[in-house]
Amino acid sequence: MKRWPRIPLGLRLFLLYFVIVIMTTYFVSSTLIKEIKPTVRQTTEETLVDMANLLAVLVAEELASGTLETSQISTLIQKFGNRSVDAAIWGVDKKAMSHRIYVTDSKGIVVADSWQQDIGSDFSRWNDVYLTLRGMYGARSTAVDPDDPLSTVMHVAAPVIYQGKTIGSLTVAKANRSVQPFIELSQQRVFNWLAVMSVLVLCVGALIAWRINSALSKLSVYAYKMGQGEKAAKPVFRIFYEYSQLSEALTQMRSQLDGKQYVESYVETLTHELKSPLSGIKGASELLQLPLDDEKRNQFAGNIERESERMQLLIDKLLELTRLEKLPQLEKPKRLRCSELIDYVVDAISVKVEQKSLCYVFNSESDLTFEGDEFLLRQALLNIFENALDFATQGGKLQVSVRQSSSHICFEVYNDGPVIPEYALPRLTERFYSLPRATGNKSTGLGLNFVEQIAKLHFGYLKVQNEKSGVVVTLAIKST
Repeated sequence: MKRWPRIPLGLRLFLLYFVIVIMTTYFVSSTLIKEIKPTVRQTTEETLVDMANLLAVLVAEELASGTLETSQISTLIQKFGNRSVDAAIWGVDKKAMSHRIYVTDSKGIVVADSWQQDIGSDFSRWNDVYLTLRGMYGARSTAVDPDDPLSTVMHVAAPVIYQGKTIGSLTVAKANRSVQPFIELSQQRVFNWLAVMSVLVLCVGALIAWRINSALSKLSVYAYKMGQGEKAAKPVFRIFYEYSQLSEALTQMRSQLDGKQYVESYVETLTHELKSPLSGIKGASELLQLPLDDEKRNQFAGNIERESERMQLLIDKLLELTRLEKLPQLEKPKRLRCSELIDYVVDAISVKVEQKSLCYVFNSESDLTFEGDEFLLRQALLNIFENALDFATQGGKLQVSVRQSSSHICFEVYNDGPVIPEYALPRLTERFYSLPRATGNKSTGLGLNFVEQIAKLHFGYLKVQNEKSGVVVTLAIKST
């Protein structure tokens, strides 16, 4: 069965958010754009009503006396129709008058026209005149070209009243094409603003989705590393406090589970490892109860002392390792110099180096620095150096180098002792696993595990590998 690739939760949330935003933008923009045209025309009609009523008052006396055709008002109406205009209105140029004014008598015959083209015509059948002369609101919208919806002209009429009687009508007409540029400009502005707002909202949504996905990824990595027993710093979330609560819950769960596992593991391993020295101490103490000469008595007493020291060292190492494994991150890191760390450890083992007559060589690319825990790194390097001394041949070579890799500072310790068997290489960092020394002394088997825990705390690693004539141990620390 074919499995579809998994889409991250953040991307799924963003896709859902994207669909919602696009649909909302579409419906809002289409509604607004559709409403602009009738709103503008309604506003224009309201203006035409006021203008028609104003002019109807002005022509009332002349129309009643029958002198309107030769009156000054008729002349002014004609001049109004022929007047040229040069105006820029909100980015739209206006070059000519778009209004037409005509007056009819009580029978609907045109007696005055600003365009001078329909004087004497019978307009009594047009709705604006017909309804107005009968005391109703007269208005009509007529298309000049039936095939062109933008060719319609709005006509609004007002009654001409004289001494309480309607003696005619005055109509103000305006072509809808004259307001179309304003409608289109408003629609374009609405569309542009909605587009800009949609992009901004989508950017915010993408940022939130990315933050959610990033937070989930941090939690997943943190939980995975804890499940693998690796060191991991608890992720911090400043905005999504719910994730902080989940992170804290994971940490507490890890602490509780680890506490239980540590007790079970350490009781089991400590019991196993203490059997051998306890058996030695018991056997030696039983023999000391028998009549023995001084030489034998001293020998068995020495055995008891050595096994007691071994038990004490084992317990101390386990306690130290337990503290390290429970430490989630470095407490007080500071800027350290690689050369100073190496010098400190070399001074501590200088006597053993002289006793084995080793040739000590130190190589470094430069005086590298990084942030870390000085005490822990000293102990880690000291463990590595002591292991190298235990396996180095008498009069052999101990070579130390420090180099900078792409992301880590690497401490490499080489000794020319016997190579490590292949079967043992993957197990060197296991607790209580150790190889026999040339001196015959048995180690606790906790040293390299201790070093590995310190490397993890510094986001690094420990690597042991064979060379042609010896062994190289690499302690890598994350460079910062």
